[in-house]
Amino acid sequence: MAGTGPALAGRGLHKRFQIKGVAAPVRALDDVSLEVPAGTLTALVGPDGAGKTTLLRLAAGLMRADEGALQVLGIDVAKDPQAVQDRISYMPQRFGLYEDLSVQENLDLYADLHGVGRAARQARYARLMEMTDLGRFTARPAGKLSGGMKQKLGLACTLVRSPALLLLDEPTVGVDPLSRRELWQIVQQLVDEEHLSVIVSTAYLDEAERCAQVFVLHGGKLIARGSPGEIRDNARDLCFVATPPRGTAPRTLQARLLDAPASIIDAVPQGGEVRFIRRPHAPAGALDALLAGAPAQPVAARLEDGFMVLLRAQQAAPGEHPQPATQPVAADTAEVVIQVKDLVRKFGDFTAVASTSFDVRRGEIFGLLGPNGAGKTTTFRMLCGLLPASSGFLQVAGVNLRTARAQARARIGYVSQKFALYGNLTVAENLQFFGGAYGLRGDRLQDRIRTVLRQFDLVGQEGATSGQLPGGFKQRLAMATGLLHEPEILFLDEPTSGTDPLARREFWRRITALAASGVTVIITTHFMEEAEYCDRIVIQDAGKLLAIGTPREVRVQAGSAADSRLSMEDAFIDIVRHAREAGQRSTPPARDRAPATPLRGASA
Repeated sequence: MAGTGPALAGRGLHKRFQIKGVAAPVRALDDVSLEVPAGTLTALVGPDGAGKTTLLRLAAGLMRADEGALQVLGIDVAKDPQAVQDRISYMPQRFGLYEDLSVQENLDLYADLHGVGRAARQARYARLMEMTDLGRFTARPAGKLSGGMKQKLGLACTLVRSPALLLLDEPTVGVDPLSRRELWQIVQQLVDEEHLSVIVSTAYLDEAERCAQVFVLHGGKLIARGSPGEIRDNARDLCFVATPPRGTAPRTLQARLLDAPASIIDAVPQGGEVRFIRRPHAPAGALDALLAGAPAQPVAARLEDGFMVLLRAQQAAPGEHPQPATQPVAADTAEVVIQVKDLVRKFGDFTAVASTSFDVRRGEIFGLLGPNGAGKTTTFRMLCGLLPASSGFLQVAGVNLRTARAQARARIGYVSQKFALYGNLTVAENLQFFGGAYGLRGDRLQDRIRTVLRQFDLVGQEGATSGQLPGGFKQRLAMATGLLHEPEILFLDEPTSGTDPLARREFWRRITALAASGVTVIITTHFMEEAEYCDRIVIQDAGKLLAIGTPREVRVQAGSAADSRLSMEDAFIDIVRHAREAGQRSTPPARDRAPATPLRGASA
């Protein structure tokens, strides 16, 4: 049995995988040594393919290291994985709920699997239902739960027994900000009240800020460890916030800064401004030229800033990351390419989308935001022509989707939330297949394949089996496939879900370039920082449109004209909670309801 030692101790860990089509084996872990104290909350962070999931799977006894030693709760996991599995709980990225079973039946099944006795499980159930607020839904099929509720049920099933160590692999991927906060409150409560040891991998650096210790992985190597404050110190005195001139979108200034890696380490839109990290010895004149008169003020470093400094230091040299292969064009930004009027979608007696109206202009980046189960995915699928509307008017690229969905689909590109390509085909085979499906042939197809391979930095990966690629490469391949036929409108359904900040920067630099070239982009996302890239956003909940406007207008709606620097996450949560509280106080007859909540303070 384990004593009072560390929850996990690894020394010289190596793990390699052979991927079909790639000559050299992938080093998932390369001489990693670490120690995690018991009773603490610890984060594993790093870009896609860094080795986070591999390390968790080693700790769970699901695979063995090629070299090195690993002890979990004082047990040699290689010698006795079952003894470790008897004392830990592990929640993988895709936790296996049984969607046809009810919430209660899922809990009972996992309690049976873990041998939890009748008396013990009843007390445990009461505690879990209180923490997750799922007590009202025990009879509901798991498949009918929202994404956030499914994650909470997955966590509850993982905890039907009281483990000594909890391993969580990106538990909040695909979860809206409101549910994400609730999940973290549950985890923190477990650490504070039950003194549970928790190791979590996460793509959200604000989540890692909550942890006592952070391990930063890159390319299978451990490149940094320490408290959040110690990781932040890597960016001390290097962080600034610049205010773009009126009429200049924050993403435009951000793109200019990112395209000067000799002077800038990182840049990201934030609250209508641009937060950036300068290189320590960047010439003042070069920085002034990049800002072009935009005033900049120093700000305190965040964990994400320190993380980005560490990751950029791993790159070979400034300026080697690929530049977008699109050129700005003079697009008619007043041209309406999507018209939505009184759009309704019902499933039986349930109204998923209720009387929604908006339009989208050419070259615009338009965001659909909302909690899990809000109706945004239904709206999105109707816009793509994948789902017919129950009533209302819907026109995309000049085509009425009620009467000619196939014609409209030929003019749009689509990247789904889940990897939807053929995992058993190589990168090149997927591009060949989908290019043919889009009607591309001969030299034209080969030219487009060469272009997107360069554009999405996939050169050298052509022979790799796509299903075995790291998440970031899968996302790039999905984007490349969706843009093969050069569509007028690109639909992106949570395309950066689970990707790290570095991959998100590269992704949005490409999207900014596409919009500048005249492509209209419709995107759903749970990363609220990504709403700052949008020209306009819609927030939906319970099928209703709660807010529509520029990011600044939506922040103003959540607070006041003086509060337009409110973070988009806080604004989102404020708007959704306000609408839900108002709905609980009174529910007027449908004929008396406005089609959308007007923007408070939008004229300010």
